[in-house]
Amino acid sequence: MSAVEIRKVESRRDLQTFIDFHYDLYEGNEYDVPNLYTDEVNTLRKDKNAAFEFCDAEYYMAYKDGRLVGRVAAIINNRANERWNRKSVRFGWIDFIDDREVSAALLKAVEDFGRSHGMTEVVGPLGFTDMDPEGMLTEGFDQLGTMATIYNYPYYPEHIEAQEGWVVDNKYVEYKILVPETMPDRHAKLAKMIQRRYNLRVKKVTKKDIFEGGYGRKIFELINTTYADLYGFSQLTDRQIDQYINMYFPLADLSLITLIEDAGADNKLVGVGITIPSLAYALRKCKRGRLFPFGWIHVLRAIKRHKTNIVDLLLVGVLPEYRSKGANALLFADLIPRYQKYGFEWGESQVELESNENVQGQWGDFECICHKRRKCYKKDIK
Repeated sequence: MSAVEIRKVESRRDLQTFIDFHYDLYEGNEYDVPNLYTDEVNTLRKDKNAAFEFCDAEYYMAYKDGRLVGRVAAIINNRANERWNRKSVRFGWIDFIDDREVSAALLKAVEDFGRSHGMTEVVGPLGFTDMDPEGMLTEGFDQLGTMATIYNYPYYPEHIEAQEGWVVDNKYVEYKILVPETMPDRHAKLAKMIQRRYNLRVKKVTKKDIFEGGYGRKIFELINTTYADLYGFSQLTDRQIDQYINMYFPLADLSLITLIEDAGADNKLVGVGITIPSLAYALRKCKRGRLFPFGWIHVLRAIKRHKTNIVDLLLVGVLPEYRSKGANALLFADLIPRYQKYGFEWGESQVELESNENVQGQWGDFECICHKRRKCYKKDIK
């Protein structure tokens, strides 16, 4: 049996090799949705990602018989550790061939990195922040992935669960939500009642609102509040917020973004729904995650011309005190007619905590299917 050699990413050329390994390992897979190469670079480079204000990270590659056979990122989110009173090193961007010696060597590299920084546990898969993909796919391997989630081969969780010391730390579910042909009566009546009773209103934003009127910042400040108690979440910094504003909104179809304001409280922003046409099929046509020479055409057609039958529910958040008032109903009362107009047949919920019944309860008026499940794992390394 050949030994596995672990090499640390030291240069930009190494980082390119690290990123390209996923494209090689999943070439021809009909369910994997590859990330854009430029997005991967902007996330993983320390001079690009604002999360490095409070994160430490190293990247490792595994070689066997001189061949690249795996990769992993070791990440310490100091802000999240302080918030949750944990000493966790995260593993993310993990890929490997079906060889348990390889997966074990990669996870040991993360353990060693964590111990050297005083950490007492390994958790993952997680990214730098909650805005990155998280959770290892454990069911739904025959379902198309999304831009915002991880796709992995079925043998990945088998490797983790076969190794000593690993336990499940968290579980996620994902839903396929069918777009109704007509608005559910209960939903429509509830939306009208909420507007009258609580003085809430739908707000549609323009590019000027986002970039000059302060709404971009308001949206992510709301996300900071509504996501504050979610597993592993760390508050977005000002620099991160600026980064996400410039990432999400320049090409966004603003008709698919809906805000809820409280007209009785100086138009306080209380809810947000950021949805986008699915880029899954478009990204699969970007050779090795590159927009050029022809990938950009497919991405632009999906964004601007809605050349897809799927809508991704990217970020949905409502302030806790407004959830019981049904503010979510207003979001979808505005968005569903737009989905119908654009010909979307179903929506992807993205990852939701299995224990978060409040979030899953908002799909009660719609026909939906739980078509994917995920797990985050933990190992004590004291």
